[in-house]
Amino acid sequence: MSSRGSYRRHSSQFKIQVCQEIRSGGLGRRAAQEKYHLSANLIQSWLSLYDRGELISEEMQAAAIVEYEAKIAALERKVGQLTMEVDLLKKTPRLRP
Repeated sequence: MSSRGSYRRHSSQFKIQVCQEIRSGGLGRRAAQEKYHLSANLIQSWLSLYDRGELISEEMQAAAIVEYEAKIAALERKVGQLTMEVDLLKKTPRLRP
């Protein structure tokens, strides 16, 4: 049985930060491996995603989801309000001229 550690999950923000440090020349790949305790294959995978623009799109998608959830909540509140108004109008007698 191998003595593997548990898998770690890294946020998109962290991945972008590491890739930006490497691409800007502030940090080499080997230095990033040692500094963040990451494998060379993982860094290469992140850099490929970063170069294709897929890491940034993940972050943008997460922001869009939060925005959509807020819009949905506002629309649900509005639907509830309009439903109450309709029910109230159905119950009130109509005035005839």
